[in-house]
Amino acid sequence: MQLFYVPDVSGNLLNLDETESKHAIRVLRLCKGDKIRLVDGKGGSYLAEIVDDNPKKCRLSIIEKSINSGKRNFYLHVAIAPTKNTDRYEWFLEKATEIGIDEITPLLTERSERRNLNIDRCEKILISAMKQSVKAFLPKINEPVSFNQFVGNVLNADKFIAWIGEKPEPHLKSLVENGKNVVVLIGPEGDFSQAEVNLSMKYGYRPVSLGNSRLRTETAGIVACHIVILANE
Repeated sequence: MQLFYVPDVSGNLLNLDETESKHAIRVLRLCKGDKIRLVDGKGGSYLAEIVDDNPKKCRLSIIEKSINSGKRNFYLHVAIAPTKNTDRYEWFLEKATEIGIDEITPLLTERSERRNLNIDRCEKILISAMKQSVKAFLPKINEPVSFNQFVGNVLNADKFIAWIGEKPEPHLKSLVENGKNVVVLIGPEGDFSQAEVNLSMKYGYRPVSLGNSRLRTETAGIVACHIVILANE
């Protein structure tokens, strides 16, 4: 069954926007009486029937609804430095959404090679990945923020900074506790500076390893997501 994103669902009748209407009626050739699945990105999952197959304003009637569909008992926030190649960062956004993530913050560090992102494009990638992976929660993506500003403003979570230090750090998988909110910092290709690691530790972040391999930024982000998700299954 086809899945569509409708951010604001109120009442039992609603319209798809023009883009989604065209996709439903012109591309998928759905028509009056066909049923589709909707998600609102806030945990709402809905079964709806097409009552007017207008390709510019497809009208739907809600048949069933489920609230907090697929909600987890923890919150995963990854603050990750933008990559020099934006395609790699967008790949991270897509795959992290498929695996499971709640919030993403582009982190501007001392060694960041890119300091700006098209957040509107990022949001579209997240929406597409949410629909593709049949999830009801849309991850939140924030505007880029400096490392110093970010580390001092995180509360109510277990906090980790992934980096390659001179001595082996404990593996993230050994520290994640089931049901606990988690924030993981992922640095740029040149890694975090020692000063940044020291500052994060002052704010309660624990240095961790993601394994023996040296990983690209976007790969490290995916590995961190996967470790946290697996630890909570």
